[in-house]
Amino acid sequence: MSIALIILAAGKGTRMESDLPKVLHRIAHAPMLWHAMRAGQALEPARTVVVAGHEAEAVAAAAQEYDPEARVVIQAEQLGTAHAVAQAAPELEGFEGDAIVLYGDTPFISQDTLEAMARARASHDVVVLGFDAADPGRYGRLVTEGDALLRIVEYKDASPEERDITLCNSGVVAADAQTLLTLISEVGNDNAAGEYYLPDIVALARARGLTAGVVHCAEAETLGVNSRAELAAAEAAFQAATRARLLADGVTLHAPETVYLAWDTVIGRDAEIEPNVIFGPGVTIETGARIRAFSHLEGCHVSRGAIVGPFARLRPGAELAEDTHVGNFVEIKNAYLGEGAKANHLTYLGDAEIGEGTNIGAGTITCNYDGVFKHRTTIGRNAFIGSDTMLVAPVTVGDGAMTGSGSVITSDVAPGALALGRAKQVDKPGFATRLFNMLRAKKAKQNKG
Repeated sequence: MSIALIILAAGKGTRMESDLPKVLHRIAHAPMLWHAMRAGQALEPARTVVVAGHEAEAVAAAAQEYDPEARVVIQAEQLGTAHAVAQAAPELEGFEGDAIVLYGDTPFISQDTLEAMARARASHDVVVLGFDAADPGRYGRLVTEGDALLRIVEYKDASPEERDITLCNSGVVAADAQTLLTLISEVGNDNAAGEYYLPDIVALARARGLTAGVVHCAEAETLGVNSRAELAAAEAAFQAATRARLLADGVTLHAPETVYLAWDTVIGRDAEIEPNVIFGPGVTIETGARIRAFSHLEGCHVSRGAIVGPFARLRPGAELAEDTHVGNFVEIKNAYLGEGAKANHLTYLGDAEIGEGTNIGAGTITCNYDGVFKHRTTIGRNAFIGSDTMLVAPVTVGDGAMTGSGSVITSDVAPGALALGRAKQVDKPGFATRLFNMLRAKKAKQNKG
């Protein structure tokens, strides 16, 4: 059965107090919209339709950055959730299959839950996602009989008995796409807000003799984000859940509450993460690697047995082969370190390729930028780069070569050669004593004045 996703992402999010559209606020370095889209990808949708409104151009760009095939439609006026779904009709014309409605500001609906909803469609014409709320508050209540959904009752219309129900409406629905659009077309706006509400399709479906059912999920999955406080709570929930998953998968986290992960962080079994490590997007850590305290990683790959940190920074394009060492106050950007290579102290390696077994001394810098262009440094296998070497790219250092400490290397170094690029030292006997005496006398004169 083909499936279409309809993701509602038109809201402004007034309570966010932001110029940024609500669904583009980030959780774990990714827009909330991406979290919703990623969950839906488990169903291998034939079509994804994002309904944009406020700052539609920015929302559309984000949606298509994640999925270039996503279709974006505009809800020019925000007249309710049913009205929003109706805007997807042109993109679903002739579509044969089911549609699932998701929300760009409800980022934690799980893949398992969506798969359960897809399966439930075999038994019901309309499937609604419900959750048992610890505090149902003013949520709409789901009145059920077994797994059959009899009706959805809004809090203001509910009887005292119905308000005692803890099974609440998440707003997520699934149905045959054409049936959904037909039901949507019949939804009215005879209510105080004059809006068209998606939950009304349940009553319309039952009036047609169609069946409605409920799939249950954990309340945490339905967490919606409408304010900065809720955004912070969502970030905390994501981090806690992801840390717990990593621990269950065999990753060692010394102080889990101090490790912050991105939405796409991948860490292999038996990897070891020390306290206060920050993962930006696009990081893969292989089995058995060790990330030491206070390191920051983004857009990089760390292979088996590598050690990073403490206080290291890996920037996009950093690729560490097996058993490499990157130590304190070392920054790597768009550079490959071959197997067993080491850069243990106070070093910047950018736009570089470092051969296996090579040792990079403290204070080494690849001078890769001339103010306009970036240039590449290539260092061969088993080379030794002396402390405080400046490698002015483009430059190549051959296999087994060596640079003397304090050298500025501006030309290629042949394999096995020693390169010295420093000024000749000149000693002037007694000059330091005379200079100090002169300066101290000048200072004393100034203090008297």
